[in-house]
Amino acid sequence: MTQKTRSRSRAARLALLIAVPALALTTACGGAAESSDGGVASVSNAPSTDQTKDGADASKGGAPKGKSAFYDAQMKFVQCMRKKINKDYPDPKLSGHLDWTKIDALQEEMGNDDIAKGGRGGACAPEMQKAMSLEPPRDTQKDYESMLAHAKCMRANGVSKFTNPKLQDGNVIPGGDPNPTSPEVSSDSSTYKQARQACKGKLLDGLDGMQ
Repeated sequence: MTQKTRSRSRAARLALLIAVPALALTTACGGAAESSDGGVASVSNAPSTDQTKDGADASKGGAPKGKSAFYDAQMKFVQCMRKKINKDYPDPKLSGHLDWTKIDALQEEMGNDDIAKGGRGGACAPEMQKAMSLEPPRDTQKDYESMLAHAKCMRANGVSKFTNPKLQDGNVIPGGDPNPTSPEVSSDSSTYKQARQACKGKLLDGLDGMQ
C-alpha cells in the first residue's frame, strides 16, 4: 500500500470516529486532556464497563446485548462488503471487531481505499453503523493507556514523530502521524513496519485500526 493510500485509510477510520457517535471511545461523564508530560491522563467519573463473558454489562445486570449481537451485526456488514466491494473481505475476529491486519493487506492488493468508510460511496455504511451501535461498552481509560503505550513503543522503535493519543471531552483521539493529510511518518519504511510489528501487542482488541 502506498503512503498516500495508507494515510487515506487511516484518515477514513478517524473520520468514522467523528461521524458516527457510536464509534467514539467515550465515557458518560467527565473528560481530561493529555497530561503535559506525556504521561497517563485520566478520565474523571468514568462508569464501570465490567462485562460478563457473554458480553453483558455487569453493572446493569440486564440481558446480554454485547458480543453476540455485535458479531452478528458485524458479519452482516462483512457480507455486504463481500457482495458490493470485494468478495475476499475478511471475517471479523471472534470478538466482533474487524481484522484490520487482513483488511489492510486486502486494501494494498486492491490498490485503493474502497473498503474504507463502509465501501465505495458508503455502500455498506448502514450495516457498519448498525454494528458500531452494538459494540460492547469500552473502558476509555484503558483504551487511552493502550494507545499511549503503543505510541511510546513506536517512538522507542525509531518512529520519532509518532504522536501520543489525547483524551478530549471523554473521547480518545488516536495518535500517530502529526499531519495525516500531508504525512510526516513514512508508513512504507522498513523502520515503521518493524515498529508496527514490535508494538502491535500494545493495542487492545478493537484499537488496531485506529492508530
